[in-house]
Amino acid sequence: MIGKADSFSYPPRGMSRDEAARYIGVGTTKFDQMVADRRMPRPKKIDGRVIWDRIALDAAFSDLPEDLGNPIDQLLSRRA
Repeated sequence: MIGKADSFSYPPRGMSRDEAARYIGVGTTKFDQMVADRRMPRPKKIDGRVIWDRIALDAAFSDLPEDLGNPIDQLLSRRA
């Protein structure tokens, strides 16, 4: 046997705070700010655990504004 395979070959549906922050690509402090200002969803509570829904994270991430880039670059590209 070559090695033990990861027990999850897919991302879990429910994620801890650390996992959710890592999933969207930010640190936990930024993630907490984004939850507080509603850019990211609030968690679900399962007994004593606080869990974020991966699908809700995907939807919230898709709703974030696009980076419009450097305004100088946009102006220069219009002149070309």
